[in-house]
Amino acid sequence: MTASKERPTPRADCTVGADGRIVFDLDLDLGSDRYQDGEAPELLLRRRGAEGGDGTTVRLPLSRLGGRLRAVLPGTAEPAEGRWDVYVREPGTNDGEAVAVEPGIRDVRLLMDRTPDAGRIAVSIPYPTADGRLAVRCWLRAPHAEAGPVTFGRDGMTVEGALYGTLLGDGARVEARRAGAPDRTCRVPVTGEAGAFSFTLPLDRLVTGPVTERRLWTLWLVPGTADGAGTGGKPVDGVRISRILDDVWDRRNSFVYPGCDVGEGARAVPCYSGDNDLCVRIEPAPAPTG
Repeated sequence: MTASKERPTPRADCTVGADGRIVFDLDLDLGSDRYQDGEAPELLLRRRGAEGGDGTTVRLPLSRLGGRLRAVLPGTAEPAEGRWDVYVREPGTNDGEAVAVEPGIRDVRLLMDRTPDAGRIAVSIPYPTADGRLAVRCWLRAPHAEAGPVTFGRDGMTVEGALYGTLLGDGARVEARRAGAPDRTCRVPVTGEAGAFSFTLPLDRLVTGPVTERRLWTLWLVPGTADGAGTGGKPVDGVRISRILDDVWDRRNSFVYPGCDVGEGARAVPCYSGDNDLCVRIEPAPAPTG
């Protein structure tokens, strides 16, 4: 179903509460004559890339609020990690006829510098897609390693952060794992206490031999072994180091770090992925000019 002059494209303002709930207010009044047999309209969240079945669609009832419609995604809801596109299904139509929603005003101020209480981290951020639709980016992490300041010195890149849902124990370390090459791993010790962690990664250790193409290294915190370490007392193989506890749904272009030459004609650049995971990009160093 496509929007027309009689059926304007729905637009939603979003407000995120301190408890993580998202309130969707739509500039769309379907009118009582559009309801059939008491059926109410729904806001649908569809997980992008999912094949259908359970867990691929979240249904939120829409209620009248003056000349608008409102739906609420509770802060206790935990949609699967991924990107969820937002649609409106009108009464008397099926899911395939649902209409994509455009983004309006997004008030996400209360997401800034969140400090979760529990070890299981659930984050949902409404955002505008590149083609002008409304979507919600969701993360579910248990445990979770939240990246903080990233600084540079003679010894390499130093990262500080907060650890949720597990403890550091004997053998705690950070592993830089080369994407696509599971046998390539660089390990460095991690220190910290009271939920904080810190490590320094010598960037030149990520280079062995000539670099002719871009390579990506992902960063994982391995807590080690200690009483109570891990989820349910079980060891944790690795916790992805990410930054998700604020209002930024995609850090690739908003958090840009300087690169540094690391020898062998290579340059190392810390960066974030489209999923807000902290990485290091190794690429050929620019040719000298002049």
